[in-house]
Amino acid sequence: METVVREMPDALEEECGVFGVYAPGEDVARLTGYGLQALQHRGQESAGIAVGDGAHLSCYKNVGLVTQVFDDAVMDALVGDLAVGHVRYSTSGAAAARAAAPPPLSSIDEVEIALVHNGTLLNTEVLRASLEQEGAAFASGTDTEVATHIIAEATRRTGSVREGIRHAMEVLEGAYAMILATPEALYAFRDPHGIRPLCIGRLPQGGWVVSSETCGLDIAGAAYVRDVEPAEVVRLGRDGLDAESGPAAPRRASCIFEYVYFARPDSVIDGQSVYQARRAMGAILSQEAPVEADLVLGVPDSGTPAAVGYAEASGIPYAFGIVKNHYVGRTFIQPTQAMRERGITLKLNPLPSVIAGKRLVVIDDSIVRGTTSRQLVTMLYEAGAAEVHLRIVSPEVRWPCFYGIDTATREQLLAAGRTTEEMRQWIGCDSLAFISLEGLHRAVGAARHQGWCEACFTGTYPIS
Repeated sequence: METVVREMPDALEEECGVFGVYAPGEDVARLTGYGLQALQHRGQESAGIAVGDGAHLSCYKNVGLVTQVFDDAVMDALVGDLAVGHVRYSTSGAAAARAAAPPPLSSIDEVEIALVHNGTLLNTEVLRASLEQEGAAFASGTDTEVATHIIAEATRRTGSVREGIRHAMEVLEGAYAMILATPEALYAFRDPHGIRPLCIGRLPQGGWVVSSETCGLDIAGAAYVRDVEPAEVVRLGRDGLDAESGPAAPRRASCIFEYVYFARPDSVIDGQSVYQARRAMGAILSQEAPVEADLVLGVPDSGTPAAVGYAEASGIPYAFGIVKNHYVGRTFIQPTQAMRERGITLKLNPLPSVIAGKRLVVIDDSIVRGTTSRQLVTMLYEAGAAEVHLRIVSPEVRWPCFYGIDTATREQLLAAGRTTEEMRQWIGCDSLAFISLEGLHRAVGAARHQGWCEACFTGTYPIS
């Protein structure tokens, strides 16, 4: 039995990234591998790819980064016309190979299916218990496998994969952006609220790509076509793209934190450039929380675009003053408190030659437990900073997320039950300010739709 001990992270972590290709004649496995590398920031513990050749599906998955899981020999063996892939960051249980997606292949009257999923189902245990009473056997503890069983059972009953997915969408509660592969076609669909993102692209040769973010389309050489709409089922196969819309929720609730942190800055979500949204967040925050200072610093990487926006709007020079080590992965065990407290130095290091004697405005994306912010402020003072003014481009994170994000319990969130001044004193900075929720709305206002999931700020959840 594999056991992984992991400290609760001091950042919100996206659980998964999904990618799919339908392109007969193309090297679909390698295209999927490229797409998963572009989505690696959404999941860094395991990776898997399933390939369909028209008659059968074959699958390979393991623990590790995409480049660690797949080599040329593995890719050469994955031959077909279509593929689905998944990168996972587990929010419960061990990061074991059995929890990697796609889950064990299921079959519908001898037709194999593979399912990949970004998000979290809220009624997994109830559904699992019901399925087990009916004789279903499970090989992993994932909600993806539960959804696979439900779709397979409904498809056998109705004779239609699309109807099987429709039935599952009526039963499943929670957030999901899923891609299902049969040996002949891909099916992409999202929950009725559209909480997690999913988009469609077209390859130059005419094939199709589905990805959690547009950065996955870019690396595959696909042109963005559109997003998969909430409650929509899109089929990609020999006949091209065929879509049917189901009953969407009365209120759309796309995750607003995608713009703050989760998505790559070169992605576009619902027509809104993530990079431009983050620049706007910094500019708006400079208006809401101005301060006299000498330099603006961004906490890499997600704080950098916002820092540029803050500097441009405030007239305070932007400086590269914090270096990030991009080659440090998650440590699976940190046995002493001293090691935990100094762990940030493995990833972030201030530049004394830039910041010594300077009054700093430091821009970061969010504060969860606050330990990283506290350690960073201490490091900046040790490097000679005269003042440190911390500015956060998200409102206070006061509530946990249940829709596919690894977040602490409410008791572990620094902002829960504390005033801004109490948080400032605990972190140790000279001043602390957060963007307002209205300011965040303005920053992402170019998105096509109205309606966000912002429960981590407000405690108002779109799904009970």
